[in-house]
Amino acid sequence: MSQPRALITGVTGQDGSYLAELLLAKGYDVHGLVRRSSTFNRSRIDHIHHDDHLPGENLRLHYGDTTDAARMAELIDVIQPNEVYNLAAQSHVRVSFDEPVYTAEATGISTLNMLEAIRRSGAPIRFYQASSSEMFGATPPPQDEQTPFYPRSPYGVAKVYSYWIVRNYREAYGIYALNGILFNHESPRRGETFVTRKITKAVAAITKGLQKELWMGNLDSVRDWGYAKEYVEGMWRMLQVESPDDYVLATGTAHTVRDFLEFSFNHVGLNWEDYVRFDPKFLRPTEVDRLIGDYSKARDTLGWEPKVLPQELARIMVDADIARLEGASEGAF
Repeated sequence: MSQPRALITGVTGQDGSYLAELLLAKGYDVHGLVRRSSTFNRSRIDHIHHDDHLPGENLRLHYGDTTDAARMAELIDVIQPNEVYNLAAQSHVRVSFDEPVYTAEATGISTLNMLEAIRRSGAPIRFYQASSSEMFGATPPPQDEQTPFYPRSPYGVAKVYSYWIVRNYREAYGIYALNGILFNHESPRRGETFVTRKITKAVAAITKGLQKELWMGNLDSVRDWGYAKEYVEGMWRMLQVESPDDYVLATGTAHTVRDFLEFSFNHVGLNWEDYVRFDPKFLRPTEVDRLIGDYSKARDTLGWEPKVLPQELARIMVDADIARLEGASEGAF
């Protein structure tokens, strides 16, 4: 069998970097899509070329943007991948209220661009779409593959569009395309503006005397937090099944933002209430109160189960942020 070839959009993000490592370790030829920028944004994948355990020469990067339909068609034709993992998006929920049109294009229409490129190529490409628990929004938990969508943000609405266009292309054209409906998944590589990383980064800075307080918004939101490194394994498993289907990945646990604050500060022997302050600017116009996933289908069909739960996840992230302040490289996490 020839070496499998994968294209990852969003390869420089949290999930993309872990997925690239996973596929390289499995012997894939990995191609990653990178948006051209005036500043370098490859810190999460730079270490791959210097990791003795990963064949860094099998990672190739291409400039492009999923909102550019012609470029996506060109890349599908040139790379001829066996698998495409569409992880690129404007993925920050709060930002989507400020940039709704861009979010619709980058998170919604871009998925159509990828599917149309695959359809026109006629190649037997397997397509993974990064769907989101934010699609469920106001629908009460637990949420699984049959739960109705009720998105509460432009980001959630755009993800619902992507979900249904994947289903449509699968049913209309017989394309192997599926949705991975992933609940919140975090790691030391999470962007610094996302609430979990905002917390752990602040805890690290406070322990080093570099920060005195942390400004937060809603502490009552309930989320199902898992470990991103485990979730990319689930993505890969989805594309190895004979027939495409949609799957939820989650931990089935429920914790508030307040709980995550407590886990993080307790890990370094501090009381979070001594440092956290409220700022209404961090509130969303419409809030999602409770997201708790049921991953039974992924467990039964894919053999996938989460191992790292939120309290351990907080410890992992705090330790990594402290290590960063002490000079550790991104590739260490």
